[in-house]
Amino acid sequence: MTRDRATMTSNRLPCALGCMAALALVLGACDGYGGSESADMAGEGPMAPRFEVDPFWPQPLPNHWILGPAIGVAVDSRDHVWIVHRNTPGAFGAINEIGAAQDPPLSECCIPAPPVLEFDPDGNLVGHWGGPSESGEFEWPTSNHGILVDHMDNVWIGGNGGGDSHALKFTRDGEFLMQVGKANARVNEGAGEDEPRFVRDSHDMENFGRVAKLSVDPGANEVYVADGYFNRRVVVIDADTGEFKRYWGAYGEAPDDELDLGQYAPGDPPATQFRGPVHCADISADGLLYVCDRAADRIQVFQADGTYEDEVFIAPETLSQGSTWDVAFSPDEEQKFLYLADGQNMKVYVIERESMEVLYAFGDGGRQPGQFFAVHSIATDSKGNIYTTETYEGKRLQKFVNLGMRPVPEEDLGTPWPAE
Repeated sequence: MTRDRATMTSNRLPCALGCMAALALVLGACDGYGGSESADMAGEGPMAPRFEVDPFWPQPLPNHWILGPAIGVAVDSRDHVWIVHRNTPGAFGAINEIGAAQDPPLSECCIPAPPVLEFDPDGNLVGHWGGPSESGEFEWPTSNHGILVDHMDNVWIGGNGGGDSHALKFTRDGEFLMQVGKANARVNEGAGEDEPRFVRDSHDMENFGRVAKLSVDPGANEVYVADGYFNRRVVVIDADTGEFKRYWGAYGEAPDDELDLGQYAPGDPPATQFRGPVHCADISADGLLYVCDRAADRIQVFQADGTYEDEVFIAPETLSQGSTWDVAFSPDEEQKFLYLADGQNMKVYVIERESMEVLYAFGDGGRQPGQFFAVHSIATDSKGNIYTTETYEGKRLQKFVNLGMRPVPEEDLGTPWPAE
């Protein structure tokens, strides 16, 4: 049963849009989301959005292009879907994936697509750009990771390669605007053979430590940075200048880079620092920040100033890469639902945000539409549809269509294949 999966430490977190219960039953939706009152009046119990995969979305890529590990997805003000993927040669099998990119070419297909791709709501590719600067005006990450399209439709890119200690900002057309931090800031200069090549600094006010993801608070014009794969913190920067404004670690305390946390073991006391990677830091419309501490199987919740509010453990028996990879909010005014991508268990959780109760999950491991191979990133559009990307050998973007409100199922749904 999925409802026992989440372990809460308290219940202090933050009905949906008002629709008549009868209409919700007939149409199965209330702008995609129904309030708890309508469910109770109908005698159907709790309700939640239901999804099915669209196996025909997106449209095929042109030019024999293929995707590498897809490690970021975002939706802009036009409901255009943006992804970032790794298109470097090491992300592919040279012989069996990108034969056309070899010198001389081995075959007619295939070629890595540009790293930043933009799709319209119908799944057509309408934009593409990205990669190292020919003029040297910016430093493209060695391993790009995470994409944000902010309230001004500017595009931000992070990176989690060894020397990636910066983030980049572009216009939607790929024109360079700003670099925050510099590459290789975490390099341990003069390190001996027995010394680490890179050194954490979760107190650096100019550079990062392998950024995983970024999100934006439009009202405050601030960008929240999940920092990251190396550092153990959240950083808040000014969206215009890139100035570092504040940062914090687990429980809102100062990060401690020296503390040896050991391996995660279910049942142990919660780690006092982020285990990392700090894989998401997403700000809600009501000013709560949801931070994915991936290897610790937990989400910590903060106020915008870093004040700790709560934490929830999801699938706490999960080892290895952890269960809390990325989150997205439902688009109703109250953002009643939180969606969590779990790349280790190959599924997406539907969570009631106020209680942080897992209502159910969908997805399963596999290669077919609606299944996942390391579901990595997640985003929603204005209609409540969900978009996911998959890393490692998953290498794809999927769309899950919002079918409206349905009674919460008693068990996980598995692969959400279309009914017709």
